[in-house]
Amino acid sequence: MIDPRRLRVLRALADHGTVTAAGQALHLTPSAVSQQLAALEAECGQQLLRRWGRRVSLTAAGELMVVHANAVAAELERAHATLAALDSGVRGMVRLASFASAITLVVAPAIASLRSGSPGVTMQVQDVEGHASIPLLLDGEVDLAITEEYRLSPRTDESRLTRFPLYVEPFDVVLPTAHRLAEASEVDIDELADDDWIAPKPGNPCRDVLMIVCANPGIRHVSDDFHAITTLVAAGEGVALVPRNAFTAVPGSVAIPLRGEPPLRRVFAAVRRGSADHPLLKTVLAALLDAAPGHANADRGSST
Repeated sequence: MIDPRRLRVLRALADHGTVTAAGQALHLTPSAVSQQLAALEAECGQQLLRRWGRRVSLTAAGELMVVHANAVAAELERAHATLAALDSGVRGMVRLASFASAITLVVAPAIASLRSGSPGVTMQVQDVEGHASIPLLLDGEVDLAITEEYRLSPRTDESRLTRFPLYVEPFDVVLPTAHRLAEASEVDIDELADDDWIAPKPGNPCRDVLMIVCANPGIRHVSDDFHAITTLVAAGEGVALVPRNAFTAVPGSVAIPLRGEPPLRRVFAAVRRGSADHPLLKTVLAALLDAAPGHANADRGSST
């Protein structure tokens, strides 16, 4: 018999790449992770890992077991949701991770709506960068994530998620009011090729968008806080590319649409596959969708 708890350890290794990182995600020691993986290999009768000193990678059998582990995890989530649905009262707390502008635009209004419409349901919110929320969700640290994808970026980890689109927003260019193009109605990104840029840190998908649409931008300052970025722009330290709903006007700065087809940020809520029918999550998701701009036309759930 294969112990499903050990499949979770294998998934964590596949997600995080090292025994140490998998242990940190599962709150286990590296030794305990190694023991669980060795026991899983014995149960499967197959070598699941290749080992080179302290480095490990998945064999073909290991990759196959991760696919089955994802399916098992989804079924367990579904079973939990089904059992929860038997309870006639919807009460409890949902842990949610979201980036700041989505908290302002969607999460806070949803909390206010729940307080009056479903007082037994509460949320615990973590403010994290959009690209950090999905790992928290897959590791079980939160129940629901609000995150983002871009027109130019591929999806990842989608076989393990159910997605609920919330809204779409373009990126605008943010300029100092003294900039030569500050009075323009639209700006061509090529017109800013020689400007200094203020950009998010490496690893932030918003920085990736800048690197794709602007060839070799000269990045002078870095910050993951869009308000801080806008403040630096207002101080005359450069220009920036900012999602429209993340822009907060600062004296000395102006946001201008890009000419042509701008890069887009698609914002969505995500839950682990199989958990979308949990009564608590259904209640919170409904509140988030109702609070989202243009919610009447939103797709109410997309599993991939």
